[in-house]
Amino acid sequence: MRKLRMLLFALVGVLMTVMPVLAQAPAQEADNSAGLKAIAAGVGFAIAVFGGALGQSRIGAAACEGAARNPGAAAKIQTMMILGLALIESLVLFALVIVFVKT
Repeated sequence: MRKLRMLLFALVGVLMTVMPVLAQAPAQEADNSAGLKAIAAGVGFAIAVFGGALGQSRIGAAACEGAARNPGAAAKIQTMMILGLALIESLVLFALVIVFVKT
């Protein structure tokens, strides 16, 4: 119990010495984060495109397999495939819009 109390007092002491540092006004510096924002936006959009490409490839493969198994339902399968592809592509385009707005 005594060790726990000493640890608590030490923690409170450290936190009390840090408080004045956090209360200081930040120095006026130039914003150098534009390059980092561009890199982060590029990486984020690349992840969105990669996920969209994986989803579209799976939809295409499933549609081909479904049409091969049941040729009579090929028209319905194609309609649902095109709808799914459009929705996935709209999500990727939405990610592109977000990249341009945030950068």
